[in-house]
Formats: sequence, C-alpha cells, structure tokens
Amino acid sequence: MELFLAGRRVLVTGAGKGIGRGTVQALHATGARVVAVSRTQADLDSLVRECPGIEPVCVDLGDWEATERALGSVGPVDLLVNNAAVALLQPFLEVTKEAFDRSFEVNLRAVIQIVARGLIARGVPGAIVNVSSQCSQRAVTNHSVYCSTKGALDMLTKVMALELGPHKIRVNAVNPTVVMTSMGQATWSDPHKAKTMLNRIPLGKFAEVEHVVNAILFLLSDRSGMTTGSTLPVEGGFWAC
Repeated sequence: MELFLAGRRVLVTGAGKGIGRGTVQALHATGARVVAVSRTQADLDSLVRECPGIEPVCVDLGDWEATERALGSVGPVDLLVNNAAVALLQPFLEVTKEAFDRSFEVNLRAVIQIVARGLIARGVPGAIVNVSSQCSQRAVTNHSVYCSTKGALDMLTKVMALELGPHKIRVNAVNPTVVMTSMGQATWSDPHKAKTMLNRIPLGKFAEVEHVVNAILFLLSDRSGMTTGSTLPVEGGFWAC
C-alpha cells in the first residue's frame, strides 16, 4: 500500500536507537525528508552514514530550553514522531525523585509543540504520532513511573487531537508491547521474567521494530486520514486479557 510520504518533512525524536532509528530508516526509504533528533551524537553519525541526506539534531529533550533552541531553526515540518523515552524501573516504594522527574521530562514533557505551532502558522494539515506503550493501560510490576508517564501520554494524545483537529492536524498514539531494542533487552532479556510477560500475550511473542514502524507510518500517512485521538495497540492481544 503506497503511503505517499515522499517529499514530506518528518521530525523523529529518539532517532538514535530502536523504534526511532527504524522509523527514520523506513521514512528515508520512502523518500521522506527526515530530521533525526537524538541526545547521542555517535548514534546520529552512524545514522547519517546509513541514510544520507537526513538532518541530524543532537539535543537532550529533557532540557526544555535546549530543545527550544535546537529545534527553533529546523524549518517547516509536516509530520512528527514523538518517540524519545526512558524506562527507569523501580518498585513503587523505592521510586526516587530523580527517576520520577527524568521519566516525566523525557516521556511526557518532551512532546514537541514547535511542530504543531509551525503547521498552524503555515495553515497546512499535518500528523503527529506519539509512541506510547501497552503499559499505559495495564499495570506491570516495577513500572509505576513508566506506566504513569505512558498513561499520561495517551490522555495527552487525546487532548492534542481535540485541540489540534480544527487545524487539520491529526494526533494518534501507538502502544507496542515489549520490543527487543536495547531498552527492551535491558528489562526483558531474563528468560524467566520474559515468560511472565509472554504468558499475558495471546500471540505468545514480543514485537519486532518493524511492527511498530509500520503502524507509525500508517498513522503519519493520509491512509489514516479519518483517524485521530486513537491509541493503536501493537501488543499481540495483551490488552484483550
């Protein structure tokens, strides 16, 4: 199915690794013009070698002022993927202020407003995809802060859709299960722990990066032109249990 993303300018956060990197690679392959945002310069350098022509921006999205400065001059953007996230896992009774603040700074506060403002100023339609999680709607042990940030992101997605819809800007979330990126491996590489999660997934397997990327590209494209405010599960049936 042709998604007609060629020539569109797309900003992707958390672009250095995992889902973000896979999204940049897939968008580059469609002919889209990609602005890749990561806090790790080495990841951006290797990504530029893989995908010549992408525009790298190195900034820590947890720093609001630095983000405003870094992205204030990127120019017109048509589509946005808010993918940057951290997973700082602690039992509820041991949650630290640092983990709480950092998690909300990156997972929620870093959702980019500049793109929506630019679309409205230009008077053009657009699409935004927020990368959430299956944990937004189900409790997982030691994930109290992470689950909270993703639950908040789901509601932010709906409010963004409500407020930006009149400007012809669609906003949706994708909610994947465990994906064995470097972040996923850090949490779920232990076979016993992984089995407890897999037992809750009817399809009996974790997602691949491409499963999530395909959902993101669909929601960015005009093929989903009547879809906004949704949370699209990519979780093998986890929410059905």
